[in-house]
Amino acid sequence: MLHPELIALQHLTHSLLEEKGIQVAVLRLDQIHPLVSGNKFFKLKYNLEEAKRQGKKTILTFGGAFSNHIYATASGAQLAGFHSVGIIRGKDSDQNNPTLAHAQKMGMQLHFVDRESYRNKNSSEFLEDLKAQFGDFYLIPEGGTNELAIQGTKEIPGDQAHDFTHLCVCVGTGGTFAGIASSLKNHQNLIGFSSLKGEFIHQETANLLESNQIHAAGSFEIKTDYHFGGYGKHKPELIEFITWFYGEFEIPLDPIYTGKMAFGIWDLIKKDHFHPGSKILLIHTGGLQGNAGFATQTGINLPIL
Repeated sequence: MLHPELIALQHLTHSLLEEKGIQVAVLRLDQIHPLVSGNKFFKLKYNLEEAKRQGKKTILTFGGAFSNHIYATASGAQLAGFHSVGIIRGKDSDQNNPTLAHAQKMGMQLHFVDRESYRNKNSSEFLEDLKAQFGDFYLIPEGGTNELAIQGTKEIPGDQAHDFTHLCVCVGTGGTFAGIASSLKNHQNLIGFSSLKGEFIHQETANLLESNQIHAAGSFEIKTDYHFGGYGKHKPELIEFITWFYGEFEIPLDPIYTGKMAFGIWDLIKKDHFHPGSKILLIHTGGLQGNAGFATQTGINLPIL
């Protein structure tokens, strides 16, 4: 139902990498589809197929006003022939911001709820109220992470990742991390970079791996030192790094997810975290649509595709 472009593997050349004796490449998932990019493509792939199998006509999901997931789900649903409903956190959200404007252009019906009500989004009572209002629908959770999403994200590394010793990815809800963990080879280490402040992500990820019966052949870890204040937060050095990275490699990053991951990897390389001979793969999970919303909020213009 969704048809991907060929995923490019971009090798980086820099004096620091030569000095440390390591290789770094970027798996450009941001180029996989013009509207459903990055890891969202893989999270939605089997969910949309299952919705079609069940005979559903409507996709319903949740997200914030600048959510990559809302943007991608609206696009994917429209391309696959579904009506879509987005339950948006915050009644004060600007429905004309770039993310929500695009979602509406794709035919998504937006329903704004206050933040307190939004916290109850997983309760049976809340979902029954939504069914009474919007009819029968196929539910995709906030962030898109469920069993079918993990089935999709398992496919991300592919054959191109086989020779790498380290795979690196940003972490939000953990679905992409879990899927990639399930595809690790014995010689590989997966490093996740949490975009959220706090250590809770370790337990959440462990629960996700256990509930999906994932037993990784390789090793994995999550770094929690590169959140820059928490989800949606940023600091000047992050913005400077994103601008520098684009200038060096012509690869755009976002300040919510991929920028923090790339900053973390570069910092670890400088600190000799990786042995000489290491081959590191950065998995670019997309999310560049958010740069337009970031500019609207902050006045800071970042590179986009």
